[in-house]
Amino acid sequence: MDVTTDLKGVNAEAKKRMEGVIEHLRHDLQGIRTGRATIGILDGVHVDAYGTRMPINQVATLSVPDPTLILATPFDPTLMGAVEKAIRASDLGLNPANDGKVVRIPVPALTEERRKELSRHVHKITEEGRSNVRVVRREANERLKKLLKDKKIPEDDERKGLDEVQKLTDHYIVVIDDLQKKKDADLLGK
Repeated sequence: MDVTTDLKGVNAEAKKRMEGVIEHLRHDLQGIRTGRATIGILDGVHVDAYGTRMPINQVATLSVPDPTLILATPFDPTLMGAVEKAIRASDLGLNPANDGKVVRIPVPALTEERRKELSRHVHKITEEGRSNVRVVRREANERLKKLLKDKKIPEDDERKGLDEVQKLTDHYIVVIDDLQKKKDADLLGK
């Protein structure tokens, strides 16, 4: 096997996995409400429909007519109650009401205490993201050390590979820090 293929393979896999961590983190952060209505806050809501649990966006059209309101229009009007119940049962603190045609979901302004609580949650999930990036780094470094031990790469290439993995790690940690700062600014108005 070609030396560069081994190094490139380890680095490419590490980069791909770290990008996966970032995408997962972005999705998790999108689900944290900031006091403004976005359909993304309903991503984790699942509705009991047709004998199974389905994501809300598969049973209803979601729209945001103004910054404090989300509308859910079920494709099947018989699911109106199930959509309302699913939103109420979620831990989002939303209180939906249906008028027979649509489910209106007012998004109340966040209290200062709730903003701080959400900020702590943001810090927790971003720290998990940083930890996951470090796990990828450790596994990539172990693979590089194994390649050296098995004499598939020389020491210089191992050192180069370790440096490259560290640069990737540093880059993605900065991306996570930026995502955290941005979400905190949305939550706390800083």
